[in-house]
Amino acid sequence: METAVADTGFIVALLNQTDARHQDVTPIYNQLRTIWLPQTVLAEVAYLLGRDAGITTVVAFLKGLPKSRFCVVALTEIDLSRIAEILTHYADSRIDFVDASVMVVAERLGITKILTLDQRDFRLFRPQHCQAFELLP
Repeated sequence: METAVADTGFIVALLNQTDARHQDVTPIYNQLRTIWLPQTVLAEVAYLLGRDAGITTVVAFLKGLPKSRFCVVALTEIDLSRIAEILTHYADSRIDFVDASVMVVAERLGITKILTLDQRDFRLFRPQHCQAFELLP
């Protein structure tokens, strides 16, 4: 594996050693060269990590980002329009803004692997660039 886009739950489990899924996600992180991290996910990670593991863990994560496998990616105006399309099309599901942003970044970058613990939403979605995402773990 070389590259993937990360969703919130995967990163929280990776950074919080007391998380029940920590042992599941760590080997996957270590196998990847680059993990794209949408800024929307970063905001959600900071909130959840601060709540569950403390602000010290958030600060350590932020300081360590430049040396990590994570590469923060901003949303574009085109991304925002595509997110709106996804939210409209899947309005009856529980796909939310952050999940849609992960989907859109993966589409834009041509990536098929998604790191997520929320498989339901990502299995519902039909990407434009592939038949379906490969969901890890």
